[in-house]
Amino acid sequence: MEEKVKTPRNDEFAKLSWRERISYGAGDLAQNLIFGTVGSMLLFYLTTVYGISAAVGATIFLVVRWINVFWDPWVGTFIDKHNFKMGKYRPYLVYFGIPLTIFCVMLFLPIPALRGNVPYAFISYLAVAMIYSLVNIPYGALNASLTRDSDEISTLTTVRMTEANIGNLFVYTFLPLFIQLASPNPQSKDIGFFGIHLNLGDYTSPQAGKAYFVVMAIYMLVGFLLLLVTFFGVKERVLPTEKETSNVKYSDLFAELKRNKPLQVLGFFFLIAFTFNFFGSTVWPFYMQYNIGHSEWMASINLIGALPGIFLVFLWPIIRKSIGKKQFFYAFLVLFIVGTLVLWVWSMPAFKDQLALGYIGRFLMQWGLTSATGYMWALVPEVISYGEYTSKKRVAGIINAIMGLFFKIGLALGGIIPGYINAFFKFDGTKAHQSSSALMGIQFSMIWLPIILAVVAIWIMSRYPLSEKDVVKINKEIDARNR
Repeated sequence: MEEKVKTPRNDEFAKLSWRERISYGAGDLAQNLIFGTVGSMLLFYLTTVYGISAAVGATIFLVVRWINVFWDPWVGTFIDKHNFKMGKYRPYLVYFGIPLTIFCVMLFLPIPALRGNVPYAFISYLAVAMIYSLVNIPYGALNASLTRDSDEISTLTTVRMTEANIGNLFVYTFLPLFIQLASPNPQSKDIGFFGIHLNLGDYTSPQAGKAYFVVMAIYMLVGFLLLLVTFFGVKERVLPTEKETSNVKYSDLFAELKRNKPLQVLGFFFLIAFTFNFFGSTVWPFYMQYNIGHSEWMASINLIGALPGIFLVFLWPIIRKSIGKKQFFYAFLVLFIVGTLVLWVWSMPAFKDQLALGYIGRFLMQWGLTSATGYMWALVPEVISYGEYTSKKRVAGIINAIMGLFFKIGLALGGIIPGYINAFFKFDGTKAHQSSSALMGIQFSMIWLPIILAVVAIWIMSRYPLSEKDVVKINKEIDARNR
């Protein structure tokens, strides 16, 4: 399968067509449908439908992510050292997209004999996490291979994040709704959207396993088809030379981390930002079910929260040019904090039935969150270029493995810490109503810890060293050096 392919170095400042931008962004939409579903619902599923404790569920997340710490750098090194007939990065989307789809569905097998089986939950989740690395890391490296043009990268980021947030809409808004529609013991409920009533079942019941399986299988299949759109729709242009490829070593990971300050700063920003990002997605079903007491409103509120990530993304390049790169992140992280505080006010007994507060809080929170965690992907190509400029090696796979590692550690912490907090505060998934202690634990995970981490993220971004002028200068010098 592997071939030595001479990588042409031409048109590295290419202007991308809209077809190519949309095709690349389809990969973000695909990965949200495939893996985002797992991140959003797995802990909730394991501790309610599947029947294991919050502490055990969190421990599964913890062990799998520690394995990823060693696995991802190896994947990044492998990607940088190998080429295939169909391309350097694109083939992974097909070769490993198929098993990823299958194993994600197997996480939710509705077999009664498997219920509460911890080894099965652990092994199946470990398989999903390891295969996901073989899709996500080359997909990230593919981004930096399309062009060096900073404005094109900014536009591409806008397009891909629009599609990613469409994926978020289907994951965080429609996924819980579809599962409730397919779950047993349906009751007619007002979903909080133009007076619409739907027959929603009990998606915390052990009998809801089949509903999860069917809905997840459909999501995974659509996700894989979108990976094929990316595979056929983009062209790799900015690639390492044959000499650079042959010189790549596993130890380059440590060299890059030590030498590349922009990588260090952005990596820690990724870790912190995605930790509180996934806090929100992990804890949100618990918060709506128990602290607010209106799980039937979850779909409509999530729909409102998804709007800025789809319809306001076009403002990102305009805002960045107007106020600057760092200030962009400061502004949207503050907006996230404001929205989170509104959701806290909403949980007070006097306001729980005020749907408007849920709309406002979720809208502001998600606008800030999707902007801060979305636009930071635009900084990855410039970090790769900085590494190439200083080391004379273009190790996009390794750098994306590092970024992916920080991302996945954040994802894991976002699932692990709420699980342990739930366990500490005596959350019991078998009970319809939780103790005041358990409700306080959910509130801490949903409100106060994310706010603290957002403040830390602002400080980290203040340390980022690359200006727009620096990036233009670096890319032009690399291009001249390689001609």
